Amino acid sequence: MAKGLFKSGMIVSAMTMVSRVMGLVRDAVVANLLGAGLAADVFLFANRIPNFLRRLFAEGAFAQAFVPVLSEIKEKHGDDEVRIFVAQAAGTLGTILMIVTIMGVIGSPVIAALFGTGWFIDWWQGGADAEKFVLASGLLKLTFPYLFFVSLVALSAAVLNVYNRFAVAAFTPVLLNVSIISCAILLHDSFSVSAYALAVGVFVGGVVQFAFQLPFLYRLKVLSRPQFAWRAPQVTKVRKLMLPAMFGVSVSQINLLLDTVIASVLVTGSISWLYYSDRLIEFPLGLFGIGIATVILPALSKLHAGDNLKDFQSTLDWGVRFVLFLGFPAMMGLIAISPLIISVLFDHGAFATSEVNHVEAVSYGVAAYSVGLVSFMLIKVLAPGFYARQDTKTPVRIGILTMGLNMIFNIALAPFIGYIGLALATSLSASCNVYLLYRQLNKDNVYHFSTFSVRFAAKCMLAALLMSVSVYYVISLYNWQSWALIEQIVLLSGLLIQAMVVYFGVMFALGVRFATIKELRG
Repeated sequence: MAKGLFKSGMIVSAMTMVSRVMGLVRDAVVANLLGAGLAADVFLFANRIPNFLRRLFAEGAFAQAFVPVLSEIKEKHGDDEVRIFVAQAAGTLGTILMIVTIMGVIGSPVIAALFGTGWFIDWWQGGADAEKFVLASGLLKLTFPYLFFVSLVALSAAVLNVYNRFAVAAFTPVLLNVSIISCAILLHDSFSVSAYALAVGVFVGGVVQFAFQLPFLYRLKVLSRPQFAWRAPQVTKVRKLMLPAMFGVSVSQINLLLDTVIASVLVTGSISWLYYSDRLIEFPLGLFGIGIATVILPALSKLHAGDNLKDFQSTLDWGVRFVLFLGFPAMMGLIAISPLIISVLFDHGAFATSEVNHVEAVSYGVAAYSVGLVSFMLIKVLAPGFYARQDTKTPVRIGILTMGLNMIFNIALAPFIGYIGLALATSLSASCNVYLLYRQLNKDNVYHFSTFSVRFAAKCMLAALLMSVSVYYVISLYNWQSWALIEQIVLLSGLLIQAMVVYFGVMFALGVRFATIKELRG
């Protein structure tokens, strides 16, 4: 089990790395084309709404409810029952999504008013930001249909993951980034506002991703005609599990959306600064946290179906150790050298020509989000400990509580430090989420942080701290802000190599070996 999980985790992480790198290239294109002003704010807003719903309904709630039920059917009833279940789930989900998508396209002005309240008020009163509301309504008509296609992509990915086809599902998001980049390059002169070219890329990306996965499902022989089966027993089971999971697993996404609503009434650029900050955090989060969570949920679901509590606990403990091993250096490294990373990735074109120092503004957001990076990762590992046992009610209680805490933190911090307070509030609420998830798992005698893992975590923290001090010292010796791009890239590459050498060197000196990371039990 341990070797299989480690291998699968590395496959997912490798494919996710390709996706995240392409995502950063996409963001660099967006920054170059739109900068961090009005057009960027509105496109990122229009893109965030369907992505929020996608994570809420599909990758979040649906996947966490669907995978345990699918794993149980596969283990106990075989592939024929899997084929029927997949057809019923696809038909039911697809019908609902089609209705929601049509309503979203027609009602795009209402959605723009709801989530961009500040812009709507300006439009209503004929203020300076009225144009943002009009543009947001138009862009949403192009980006909202992405929800339909990408939700079916999430369903397909869940099936592929249960059958251990992790690489296909992890690679699929690359196609979205390629589509957006291609449309940005080819179509930006076709519209009066370049943001429309990016919105077209979002729509095309959804179609391409779904088409890409169909041949792999066909080879697994799980494809059949979709059926609307709202009252089918297994679909009903997924529905009942899904409703509370919509809150439990998607708390961070809801918090980000609330941040967007508040940021719409802050200074222009706030939404963009939060977005670019979040994108840098998403790189290690997707690479390590989501990568391990992707492979651990089917494994935990299978162990629960077989009543194997001992291995269930060991698998959770291994997942926690793995994200701590990679999460602590990612957190400390981002805090230490994020300005240089932002300059290399984004400080070009419209992003660089603004009178505002966007690099500095984004770096503050990165630092605030980095405080919660390890917590974001741990949520991805601890939450499956509930969902694999088909317990979605407990995370929803915790999710509602932490959402409330996030709003309290927002209200307490945003008036004083603006968008930085929003990012910091998200990090603090995520840390509270982790504590409450772990406390409940421990109380239920499902998972206890082992003594071995405590010692391991302390070693990771010490090594990450020494690593960050060393790279910060080196970067402080140079006036790199005035350097050419190629010189900044060379410096960044050298710092990344230095960071890895110091971190892994300290870990080795503290007695940590490769086998320690791979082993399921400490």
